[in-house]
Amino acid sequence: MPLPPTPSPAHRRARAAPSPVPRPSRRHIAPLDGLRGVAVLGVLFFHAGHFDGGFLGVDLFFVLSGFLITGLLLTETRARDGRIDLLAFWGRRARRLLPALAVVLAGTLLLVWALGPPNLLRYALDDGPWVAANLANWHFVADRVGYWDSAGTRVFSHLWSIAVEEQFYVVWPLVLCLSARGRGGGRRVAAVAAAGAAASLVLMVVLTTPADTTRVYEGTDTRAFSLLLGALAATEPAARLVSRLGERAAGRWSLVLAAGIGAYWITADGQNSPSLFRGGLFLHALAAALLIACLARAPRTPAGRFLAAAPLRRLGTVSYSLYLWHWPVYLLLSEERLGLEGAPRTAVLLAVSVALAVLSKVLVEDPVRFRGRWAKGRTGAVALVAAFAALAALWTAVPQPRTGEGSVDVTRLGPGGG
Repeated sequence: MPLPPTPSPAHRRARAAPSPVPRPSRRHIAPLDGLRGVAVLGVLFFHAGHFDGGFLGVDLFFVLSGFLITGLLLTETRARDGRIDLLAFWGRRARRLLPALAVVLAGTLLLVWALGPPNLLRYALDDGPWVAANLANWHFVADRVGYWDSAGTRVFSHLWSIAVEEQFYVVWPLVLCLSARGRGGGRRVAAVAAAGAAASLVLMVVLTTPADTTRVYEGTDTRAFSLLLGALAATEPAARLVSRLGERAAGRWSLVLAAGIGAYWITADGQNSPSLFRGGLFLHALAAALLIACLARAPRTPAGRFLAAAPLRRLGTVSYSLYLWHWPVYLLLSEERLGLEGAPRTAVLLAVSVALAVLSKVLVEDPVRFRGRWAKGRTGAVALVAAFAALAALWTAVPQPRTGEGSVDVTRLGPGGG
């Protein structure tokens, strides 16, 4: 899932003296990198069929995104008298997210064309433009693509969550521009985030239907509470409340919250959990937001040190590309193609997915974000337009599969049909 990285070591050296109110955008919070690693591990094992509650890793990504993005934006409003440079913010988001997404779209389409069955290619051609437009979630809802039972036919089905986050990145900075200015801006942002989260919960409860929960699971409006609860945790009123805890108390609460979240992951069973869409997801997101706030307050407590362990942190640094690549890999490397099943196949899937994620970070993400001066300003905009024009040309060049070849005409099976 797309998460804004915590600042680099260079930024850490330049930070100001510690403040009693945690400001997540001014310092690197190592446990949050590990939390990203935990989130993506849950999704990987869920999609591999080994962990029914692992889908909640997506919810954890949403909360982290809301927290980190809001922290960055509020820091900018304090530095610029309540103003936000929207074009600069959206430019940074584009450089962070779109290059890897474009590579995955093109690479997956070519791999499915070369190796995949016709129905997988047909759906890839149908879904890809919506993914590129960051509207995949609404496309799947409109097409009545049941997330829980039809994802195996859509190689881009997992990218609904990327669309939800991208839509949040467009709308939320505009809201902050209006609410963060002037005296009491922090309190207004907190109030807006809390009210928005409550409204989103009401929509989920009202719109949930037992027959198919895809609408409330993938709808931006019904999933916004996870992002907004993360945003609420990043505001100064929330940070002041958490700062009243001593470091030991914050550490104890971190352990309690992490244990509660872990227990929920173990017991949750997707759409078969009746409470999930009637408050369960909301409570999970609330617990995650509180955990993140406690980790920001006391990162060196036992829970923080566990999450800051090198393996989890390294996994967290490639979590975005890992999320992008893993589902196409899972579908293309089927049991039939690999001749493996169970744990051996899962080991291969994880190894291939991690390798592709590392290559994406080293060859695509980092060069564009950190070393490509051409990726900024007008040249960056031109490059972005050119990249998506190339994607459109590729979509046009790949022929539609003939999924009806070899089928039987049922009208010719009667007595007069020969």
